[in-house]
Amino acid sequence: MITMDLMVFDFDGTLVDTGEDIVRAVNFTLRSLGLPERPYGEAIGFIGDGVQRLLERSLGEGKKKLYAEARNIFLAYYGDHLLDATRLYTGVDDVLRHFEGKRKWIVTNKLYEFTIRIAGALQIHGYFDGIIGRDSTPYVKPDARILEGLMKQHGVSGERTVMIGDGVHDMGMARNAGAWGCAFLNGLGDRKGLLRQRPDFTCENILELKTLFC
Repeated sequence: MITMDLMVFDFDGTLVDTGEDIVRAVNFTLRSLGLPERPYGEAIGFIGDGVQRLLERSLGEGKKKLYAEARNIFLAYYGDHLLDATRLYTGVDDVLRHFEGKRKWIVTNKLYEFTIRIAGALQIHGYFDGIIGRDSTPYVKPDARILEGLMKQHGVSGERTVMIGDGVHDMGMARNAGAWGCAFLNGLGDRKGLLRQRPDFTCENILELKTLFC
């Protein structure tokens, strides 16, 4: 096992299974605009890079003029339904308790307001030193400056920092910042794409973190 002093977690698809509620919000938005819905498996693949990219992908080519209206519809609907089906992945509570003495942050491309609401409702916010949402910083994963800022804040080196996530940008940010990257392979992200990133560690179940790090 490798000792870590700073553990940084992605949110959607890593700690919390938010896919169903996001896809429902996407398809409500498309229906409201008179557009065909996206199949679940396709829409899941659009998640991970923030609201703008999610909606641009969902709207499809040639529909940029609809983006502003789509964003308003999506945010209003998702804000009312973000906890309908959303749940913690199995073992998350156990893992967070196990590492209770470690510095821990959430870094996500989800908007801060939605992230803190879900984390609070699922009673995991108290495990973390803080949350960085998509609108919390001018930088976007895989920009190393997000992770470097946390490492500097806590006086922790890259050798004692790990980024845990289900997205290729999570692994890219870890690599760019000189930290360890641990890919969660059973989240919302593309498994093959994650493995192509050659992460330092992989886990099929979040509980495996207890055997990888101390």
